[in-house]
Amino acid sequence: MPTYDYACSACGHRFEEFQSMSAEPLKKCPACKKPKLERLIGGGAGVIFKGSGFYETDYRGSSYASDAKKDEGGGCTPKCGTSDAPAGCKMPKKD
Repeated sequence: MPTYDYACSACGHRFEEFQSMSAEPLKKCPACKKPKLERLIGGGAGVIFKGSGFYETDYRGSSYASDAKKDEGGGCTPKCGTSDAPAGCKMPKKD
């Protein structure tokens, strides 16, 4: 369900209301009780995060930069991923 912005043209009260898309727009201002509410045109909804968590790569720790520097010089060789790959190769074997 979206959140709609409303403004009262009588008293200037502004607020947001969480309501169904099929619901009728509100007409009566909750502040002054006059039927002068207008639904405003919004810029769209922001991102809503739902679920149990986020990926661990979203918030990299301070050790990430130092680990990346260690890996820079290692590069893969043509034998990476084969049965005679060097000891430091991290690619899975393709045998």
